[in-house]
Amino acid sequence: MNKWLGPVFLIAAAAIWGGMYVVSKVVLETVPPWVLLEMRFVIGLVVLGIWAWYANEWKIAFRDLKAMALIGLIGYTGSIGFQFVGTHLSGASLGALITSASPALISLFAWKLLREKPDRKKVFSLVIATLGVMIVIGLPSDPGSAPFIGNIILFGAAVTWALYTVLSRVQTLKYSSLTVTLWANLFGVIFTFPMSWWEWQAKNAKWPVDGEIWLGILYLGIISTALAFYFWNKGFQYIDTSAGSLFFFFQPIVPQTRKTSKPSSNRRNHDEACTLLRICISHPNR
Repeated sequence: MNKWLGPVFLIAAAAIWGGMYVVSKVVLETVPPWVLLEMRFVIGLVVLGIWAWYANEWKIAFRDLKAMALIGLIGYTGSIGFQFVGTHLSGASLGALITSASPALISLFAWKLLREKPDRKKVFSLVIATLGVMIVIGLPSDPGSAPFIGNIILFGAAVTWALYTVLSRVQTLKYSSLTVTLWANLFGVIFTFPMSWWEWQAKNAKWPVDGEIWLGILYLGIISTALAFYFWNKGFQYIDTSAGSLFFFFQPIVPQTRKTSKPSSNRRNHDEACTLLRICISHPNR
């Protein structure tokens, strides 16, 4: 039974994040990126804090604070910040598609930091799926355009997310997934605050008054942050990092993302086919 728990948690997290890009795109029309990011992290922290308190899973050793701070900086402020800014410039569908290049990078970092050397089948499947993402992105018609700059930022999000995943995996060998997620979120709030405060002042931002916008913010904080991050870290307790990274490719093929997809259907179908082929190759005994 446990062998299925890892994929279930990871697919659930990827599916939530796939839909997140659509919600983010709508909310970002009203709330600036860094302000929204801080609101999302604060809401997530409240949920995780209450959960961890009742579960008595909030304590860590003082010596691990630095590692947790690094995870929060890279995975929350860095990666999610890049995702929000990149999505704002490129669009929801490309946001999900480009950041789905993370699995190839996760396998690389896992090899270097966790000594999880991928076999030939995994390497081949990584190449296949990554090519699918590259085909969807295509070549820019205007390298100086906002969408192209957004694509570059989104690739930065993929790199930092891969590093976050591996560093979190190191800590989940010592602490529960809930504990790691809580502390990473806490430091995400701390490191994101200066940027959000600056943006609030610079753009003269106001609190949203639309109820639907607040529902979107709550979704991003409770579901896309607290729950999805927990699912992601929990999944890697049951499966090795290289194999688990496969399921991040489910992110760009959830129905919510497809509804707003801008690339051609041929490119999108090619990417989805590559995704499924990659998983089949890496899990021949599924």
